[in-house]
Amino acid sequence: MAKLRNLKFLLVFIVIVSSGCIPETKEGAKQGVPDPLVIFLVRHAEKDEVNMEKDSRLTEEGYIRAAELARTLADAEIGFVHSTDYIRTRNTAAPVAELFGLEIELYSKSDLHELADAMKALGGRHLVVGHSKTTPALVEILGGKPGVPIVESTEYDRLYILTIVNDEISTVLLRYGKSCSSEPSRISASSLLVPHTSGSALN
Repeated sequence: MAKLRNLKFLLVFIVIVSSGCIPETKEGAKQGVPDPLVIFLVRHAEKDEVNMEKDSRLTEEGYIRAAELARTLADAEIGFVHSTDYIRTRNTAAPVAELFGLEIELYSKSDLHELADAMKALGGRHLVVGHSKTTPALVEILGGKPGVPIVESTEYDRLYILTIVNDEISTVLLRYGKSCSSEPSRISASSLLVPHTSGSALN
């Protein structure tokens, strides 16, 4: 009887294996399915335009915006923070790096292709702090849509979010912190009203 029982167990095991019904482990389920690469890109915050230097510092408004960036990305689970080696970019990146306990990884603004390749190889979630010209350029290199050029003198609130899965790339452009535009919002309060829906339709 014992031999017959063992034989039955063996037959059941063979059937399960041949049908591919062995439950996958958490790691096994991920094999062959790459995690999406999510990249957040911003220009450095407001810089000192009075004491013009090659390595300008942030203004008080700039430090406030850097803190606001960290607040905006607080739930984004950032795994890597990249910055050019300038005071204004490092100080913009610093609050996010501190929030997630990360070191700021420096990159050269002349080697954007190298940075793009490195992020694609790493996967995960990245914040990249750059400049008015390098930030849209990097978006384009990654296959995203940079939109119109950043206004050098006034625009510091642009936040790109690129999501890359295999060859599929999506670009989302948001604004964060204090608005840098003097134009009124084109969204009216009435356009945000939700039409009345009966309770049964919400189930």
